[in-house]
Amino acid sequence: QVQLQESGPGLVKPSQTLSLTCTVSGDSITTDNYYWTWIRQPPGKGLEWIGDIPSSGSAYYSPSLESRVSISRDTSKNQFTLQLSSVTPEDTAVYYCVGRVVGVDSWGKGTLVTVSS
Repeated sequence: QVQLQESGPGLVKPSQTLSLTCTVSGDSITTDNYYWTWIRQPPGKGLEWIGDIPSSGSAYYSPSLESRVSISRDTSKNQFTLQLSSVTPEDTAVYYCVGRVVGVDSWGKGTLVTVSS
């Protein structure tokens, strides 16, 4: 089972771009059949799917965030990244990266990102 660790700033100002990195260990992010996912949970609310990027091919995004989100891979570092632009306080959440393969999900511990001036 893979291990995942999120990293990035814990505080972002409104209108700026939120950038997070997920470092994967235990397997390559290019291994077939993996999907690499970002999910978030705002305070007091449920989980929200942000998007997926498969081990090869293009990313898929939540329609509600598609205009502001980008997920990409860095195969040399075995990482995948999340960028969310034009953030507002409503983007404050714990952000999780998840590795999914054949029904098995591996979650990072999550990182709190607060959007505030």
